[in-house]
Amino acid sequence: MSNTPLPWTLESIDFASIDPELARANDDLVCLICASSFIESGSDLYAANLVAHYEGDEDVQGWLRDQWEHEELQHGRALATYVRHAWPDFDWDAAFKDFFAEYGAVCTAENLEDRRGLELAARCVVETGTASLYRAIHGLTTEPVLKQLTAHIKNDEVRHYKYFYKYFREYEAREKNGRRRVFGALWRRLMEIRDEDGDIAIKHVFAYRHPEYNQSKASFRQAANRVNDIVRRNLPTEMTVKMLLKPLDLSPRVNNFIQKPLTRITERFVLQ
Repeated sequence: MSNTPLPWTLESIDFASIDPELARANDDLVCLICASSFIESGSDLYAANLVAHYEGDEDVQGWLRDQWEHEELQHGRALATYVRHAWPDFDWDAAFKDFFAEYGAVCTAENLEDRRGLELAARCVVETGTASLYRAIHGLTTEPVLKQLTAHIKNDEVRHYKYFYKYFREYEAREKNGRRRVFGALWRRLMEIRDEDGDIAIKHVFAYRHPEYNQSKASFRQAANRVNDIVRRNLPTEMTVKMLLKPLDLSPRVNNFIQKPLTRITERFVLQ
């Protein structure tokens, strides 16, 4: 366990004060929170892959192992606790076990970028997505405990982005990957987020909460789209686009030129 103090703790969240009616008012929103809790709770696997990827870089390894991993796992525990209050009859542990069995098979070191700097750029995409997700939920919910919780997590994810970006700049100065390679890494990770992690998590939420959705691909896709539409409709687009563009280090003129088309792409693909 890390000795580095966490910015907040589970003990600082008064889960007992959750408003049950507000918490259960939007079942699709709780599905999204539950899916997020699965992915966050599997962060130790991803962290292990990243720590191994940066063997010999004690600065990056130390931050990943001693800070990032513990904060991500705390997100998972906090969100799982919220789900248990919103859905007291939901077997979170069994659902997560099934999720992790499938997720663990695809979350492998082979999926990381070969160049360390490019993987750090790709991590900026992931942190952009998570920060945008929790900001969207924060803006949508009226349940006070979830509002407090998502504010904490969103702030953590923005801070994580800043660390990954800092380390990316340090590696880019050495590796000199260039904008073309960096853009390729950003795009690949953006498509991976859209096509894999979220669907796996939502599938296992539905398997326990709404098994009828898993009877056909069309039923599942319709239900999953409804859940993900929560994010799309509340996506903080300006913040998301700025975070996605930053690793490309574009001139202000070029940045302004591509911002509108990238905004449309982001609204269509990020976390959808």
